[in-house]
Amino acid sequence: MTKTKSKKNSNFWERNRKSNGYLLKKSIMKYAVSICRFVLLFGMCFMILQPILNKISVSFMTEADLYNPIVISIPEHFTTENYLLAAELMTYSKTIVNSFVVSLTIAILQITVCTLVGYGFARFEFPFKKFWFACVMLVILIPPQTISTSLHLHFRFFDVLGIFKLLTGETINLRGSVLPYYLMSAGCMGLKNGLYIYMIRQFFRNIPKELEEAAYVDGCGTLKTFVRIMLPDAKPILTSCFLFSFVWQWTDGFYSKMFLGNIKLVSTSLARLSDTLGAYIMRITGANTTVSVAYSNCIVSTGTLMIIMPLIILYLFAQKGFVESLSSTGIKM
Repeated sequence: MTKTKSKKNSNFWERNRKSNGYLLKKSIMKYAVSICRFVLLFGMCFMILQPILNKISVSFMTEADLYNPIVISIPEHFTTENYLLAAELMTYSKTIVNSFVVSLTIAILQITVCTLVGYGFARFEFPFKKFWFACVMLVILIPPQTISTSLHLHFRFFDVLGIFKLLTGETINLRGSVLPYYLMSAGCMGLKNGLYIYMIRQFFRNIPKELEEAAYVDGCGTLKTFVRIMLPDAKPILTSCFLFSFVWQWTDGFYSKMFLGNIKLVSTSLARLSDTLGAYIMRITGANTTVSVAYSNCIVSTGTLMIIMPLIILYLFAQKGFVESLSSTGIKM
């Protein structure tokens, strides 16, 4: 083995001599690029993971550890009381069930309608097609806060062509229920619906039209071709869009506060966790005690971890389809 290694080294230097040092320069450049790539990737991964690792560390610390200058990353007094307190303040067992039901149903509804619309944009010609697709782009570009006032008034005084006011003499107040959000999602105006339409449209545009033409020759209609030919091929992109929809709805605070005020979700509970902690401390101490900033941030960090943990588990089960969609979906204009 030593002889083989020595022979390779001598062969390398012989080739380098014949190339006037070019082989050595090329090898040095190759290793230098590899080292730079490793440093960049390691730095990016550290920047992404470091805040999460900090939250995990803080979540197991007692209040004394938070002010101990010796304790940095490893708790001196390991405790799980922070998780129990955060779960109690957020009513975790109830809110996580509500969030799962709302996020799942909204995600399924959004992906269903966005798939139909995206397929229509990719395969059919209809009047003002470019205009309607420009409207889809506007849904992506315009922040939802811009139309928050209009949405509030529309669902506060909900009516359909004046029919309800004509029959009952007044409009219907739909705020405080999940129905407005279902209506918006069914009309492709829910959270990030424009992005899902765009992604699905681009995916279907990359599928050869010959597949559909062959199905038409075999006697399949438009709907049957879509269900039996196109949808099975679209599993990767539908998986990605479903994950995006579920995760964004799970962590959404804007639409949830606007429409789902009477339904307790993990996202809205986390937003009020600091205030809830202050009221809890005041109730158990019987005095107007101010909660320290460090301890408040500790409980909020613990609640954040409890919220993102189900999402991490979901991704671990669905990562194969998610990665497959990223590798197989191209951008075709």
